Amino acid sequence: MPGKSAASPEGSRNIYAFGLTALFNDTATEMAYWVLPAFLASIGAGPAQLGIIEGIAESVASFVQLFSGYFADRISRRKPIVVAGYFATNAVKPLLALVTSWWQVLAIRFTDRFAKGVRGAPRDVMVAESVPASRIGSAYGLIQAMDSAGAVLGPLAALWLLRSHGLRGVFFAAAVPGFLCFVIALLGIKEVRKTNQPADSTRGKATPQLSGAISFSLPGAFYYVLFAVTLFSLGNSSDMFLVLRAQSIGIPPSHAPLLGLVFNITYTLFSWPAGHLSDRISRRRIAAAGYLVFAAVYFAFGLAPSHLAIWIAMASYGLFYALTNPVLKALVVESVSPDIRGRALGAYAFVTSVAMLLASLLTGQLWKHFGPRVPFYFSAGIAALAAVLLAASTLRNKNNVGT
Repeated sequence: MPGKSAASPEGSRNIYAFGLTALFNDTATEMAYWVLPAFLASIGAGPAQLGIIEGIAESVASFVQLFSGYFADRISRRKPIVVAGYFATNAVKPLLALVTSWWQVLAIRFTDRFAKGVRGAPRDVMVAESVPASRIGSAYGLIQAMDSAGAVLGPLAALWLLRSHGLRGVFFAAAVPGFLCFVIALLGIKEVRKTNQPADSTRGKATPQLSGAISFSLPGAFYYVLFAVTLFSLGNSSDMFLVLRAQSIGIPPSHAPLLGLVFNITYTLFSWPAGHLSDRISRRRIAAAGYLVFAAVYFAFGLAPSHLAIWIAMASYGLFYALTNPVLKALVVESVSPDIRGRALGAYAFVTSVAMLLASLLTGQLWKHFGPRVPFYFSAGIAALAAVLLAASTLRNKNNVGT
């Protein structure tokens, strides 16, 4: 039975199914994520262990995505991979309630992020094929807004549950939205028809195709952007270090879900507008602005002049994510022909997340040996440099809308 084409109403409705799946998946994830530093502290783990856990967990997702993206380009049915990934992610999360040591947390986070890597590139390719090329930025922005809306609901639920059920009760309760995520993925997502159209000529892109090989060619401009993003990622350690920094200046661990709440409210509000805007003006300029926001936020966390400054910086942090996540993903998709989108997305995620693994390990060690200020100032400087590189690339491509 043929799948839905990108231009069909059914294909467009697929975006809403992906959005609802992201909503419930991230509700479950964020319920657990923002209380994880406090939970690790309760079982005797510190910043160094957190750096190892989050660095390995996040990098494995992108390492797996490198290969799942390759297979996503070569198979006709991607939905089973996506559904299996969501099932595995949400099956292991409640097991956090049973652990007694940090290496068990590492095993669960590894499995969780492995499953994310399995589903990531196939899902993003299906999204791109569900809408016309002129709406790719908006589609990714809408799904990201739903995802971050779940990240608003998750910390709220965690905050409420902490009062009566404690940290382990939060992990158990995460099974409920996780189950809803799986059901919607199973019943709501439809296969989309694979296309063989060339990359959008209005973007000024052209990409040669190589069949049957993982290696492939991309335009030089793409590699320039990838270099800038990878450089930035070397300073983009786990967000859990923000939570630890807030706790180090006296914000109670029980307020960690509220930090996630203010961050994700901003993320939710600006994700769709940023994606929509990127369909009309330079994506590189929008992403560069996001990096400058990141630099300002990390500088504020390093300086930490007051509790109020931390709360304001955390709210601003959501703007960074909104200006970069959906926008850069759309930039990758439009840079290549449709039959190698999965490989391009996988390579992008792999390269940047290996850098993020190094960033988390480096941040943990810098914190350990030089205190909390140094790693945040380092990250702010790296982000500012990456912003300059992205902005400079727009000067050579100013006549290419969206590049």
